[in-house]
Amino acid sequence: MLKMVNAAEETQKGNQMLRMSETPKGPQLKLSTQDPAEAQQQIEPELPKSTLPRESDLEEQRAAERTKPGWIKCRCSLWALVLAFCLCVVLPGMVFYLHHSLRGGNWKQEVLASPCNSSACQRASVHLSMSADPFTHPCDYFLFSCGPDGSSTKAQGHQREKSRRDVKEKRTLDRKTELLQYLREILESDDSLASSAVQKAKAFYRTCLDTKSLDNAGEEPFLALIHKLGGWFVSGQWNQTDFNSTLSVLMRDYATFPFFNAYVDKDPTDTSGETTKRYIQIDQPDLLIPIEWISEKEKSQVIRETLHPFLASCSRYLALLGSPPDSSSSKISVGAFVSLSSELAVAMAPLSHRKAKGQLSQRLTIKELQSIAPAVDWLGCLQAAFHSPPLTEDERVLLHNLPYVVQMSHIIGNWISGHELSPSGPLHTFMLLNLLHTLLPALDSRFSETANNFSVVLGHVGVRQGVLDSKPQSEGFTAAPRWKRCVLETERGFDGVLAHLLGINIAGGEAEELVENILSSFKSQLYKLKWHNQKTLQFVMRKGQSVTPKIGTTKEKSSEAELDLLYSEVSVSLDSFFSNYLQLLSLLQKRRSKLLHDDWISADILSVTPSLLGNELSVPMGIFIPPLFHPTYPRAMNYGVLGFLLAKDLLHVLLPDIYSQSVTVRDVGQCVWSHYRSVTNNESQAPPLPTAQQQEVWLQFSALQIALEAYQKSLKKQPADTSISGFSTTRLFFVAFSQVNCDADLYHHLMPLEPSFLVTAICAKSHLCPTTLQCPKTTRRYSSHGC
Repeated sequence: MLKMVNAAEETQKGNQMLRMSETPKGPQLKLSTQDPAEAQQQIEPELPKSTLPRESDLEEQRAAERTKPGWIKCRCSLWALVLAFCLCVVLPGMVFYLHHSLRGGNWKQEVLASPCNSSACQRASVHLSMSADPFTHPCDYFLFSCGPDGSSTKAQGHQREKSRRDVKEKRTLDRKTELLQYLREILESDDSLASSAVQKAKAFYRTCLDTKSLDNAGEEPFLALIHKLGGWFVSGQWNQTDFNSTLSVLMRDYATFPFFNAYVDKDPTDTSGETTKRYIQIDQPDLLIPIEWISEKEKSQVIRETLHPFLASCSRYLALLGSPPDSSSSKISVGAFVSLSSELAVAMAPLSHRKAKGQLSQRLTIKELQSIAPAVDWLGCLQAAFHSPPLTEDERVLLHNLPYVVQMSHIIGNWISGHELSPSGPLHTFMLLNLLHTLLPALDSRFSETANNFSVVLGHVGVRQGVLDSKPQSEGFTAAPRWKRCVLETERGFDGVLAHLLGINIAGGEAEELVENILSSFKSQLYKLKWHNQKTLQFVMRKGQSVTPKIGTTKEKSSEAELDLLYSEVSVSLDSFFSNYLQLLSLLQKRRSKLLHDDWISADILSVTPSLLGNELSVPMGIFIPPLFHPTYPRAMNYGVLGFLLAKDLLHVLLPDIYSQSVTVRDVGQCVWSHYRSVTNNESQAPPLPTAQQQEVWLQFSALQIALEAYQKSLKKQPADTSISGFSTTRLFFVAFSQVNCDADLYHHLMPLEPSFLVTAICAKSHLCPTTLQCPKTTRRYSSHGC
């Protein structure tokens, strides 16, 4: 036993001597190219001489090694094997952890994310199940490219299942339609506890849908209104009311402007945004008869191909009002209406021509206007339409086609003086037929069918309905589904109410956070671009840094009590949409009058794209709706869909000329396009994309990057997120984005490939995605480097 202890002590001493002898070996290896003597001189000062092993000690150490028991040697080998095994197990785990950490995500979070069980999330789950997951169907989800009309066209060399294509076509809606659908759900919901204003809006909508009551009422409501206005020549019962008196009533009570348009707005030439002053604006009207601009003659004329169907539709209207088409009064009235419309059309001009001639925003006082266009009682008519507070002759107005106004006054004077027996009979009929056109939405189906048939005829002859730069009020009304028409009409009168209901979706702050994060990521993206010069970079950076976002307007955030007070004078009938519609027209004109002297701003809730006014980025509330957004959605879904759309709009608004400012746009656009052609087996020689398409490809590619970066920033602040359909974090982000497809907006015709392919372009950098995307059907593997 004593020998074993002594042997162990000797062994321990030998190991100590061995460690001491190995101390200088590191430096000796590094200096192996030096002279041995010089190396020894450099090493010796580092250790005291007393620590250097003697030759006798080294001999004893070697002897101890030779006499070391075998079980000690085995134990050393065993520990070496255990250490190697641990390294083999732990090292890959560390690499895996670091890999996922660098991705910006949290692997444990992706596994343990709790499901979202709200009703909105349940509907979203069904929505997601209707299309392919890009990570489980990498060969299917991007194989359709965007066509010039926004529809999907099959990419060359691939065939998607018909059922999946049908589902996609039913699912793909533009943002405006999604908004109208959502407003429809609000108006059709049953909420007995809603405020008075909300109840009135819903009642108005329901009476609009009640076409049976409209058909039962027939033409009688309009005939009663004509009688109230003094009758007319067609019926043989006319009190020969004064021309200007009738015109004033139509402008005040029925928002109808037969001979000219009158509205209130800011001076279009004042772009500073510092003044809030508004002016009465006088513009050319929306004539009912289709006309066209003849640039060679610099004048407008009635489109001859539409003259006969237009006469037929006018005769049909009169027949519905009790005047047979073959009666003398009907023929005279229709002939006079067409003749007067043709005379007025000659003096009209498109916006581009008027702008080139300097005919826009010409300032005149009402007194000056009266002297050059005396047939109209301008002070009386404008006072009737904009009655609070009273106007004076010194009030300035803006004219946007002064030559037309002068010619219109001359035409009206000739028609009054040229008909001795009935001085203003044709003018009166002209005004009443314009009133009929205004009230078409509130009349029975026979009137709307007449308008629709005329629209069809115009389409057959290749002529768009309307005049030059504007469209008649009924365009789009007769062709759209009834529910959509009723939503639009309800929004005209109850926009403040609907804005309040939309605001409920953004009350929690999720919308503000999304906008702020998208704008922040947009600004950081500017630094990654290669700019042509430093001056351009500084200009763009100043522009981007100065932008401040704002969701909606101040007026849109009215309380329920304020809305109830605003609509307190509105009495909605439960069985007469015609009377409700007359109240709507009166309400609209009162609002126009209020605009002249108050800072009241109408709620533009039908807008679905941001706009820039000065440094303020106005983000409409109408974009924060399902299926694009919901406060209970996982943030991955909100950022993947609406975050991308918002980033895309932001790039369009703030960087309209980016192609000429940065070489990155061309390089990235062409790179993505090359990858697309490679993946879709369409690598034949073809010219590069046009400039506009390269910019759009870069823009949407960058928008997706911005949205992803914004979502990752959100995760860093709040690591927890919920799940839908078992997906979470990055994967749900991309799956949600793949639902966007050919989003119908102003620029969809510039996108040569379906946006969902951008998932493949982003996932070329595999660390950004849950898995790499490879389609076995493609002839080439997708490039592993990103654009």
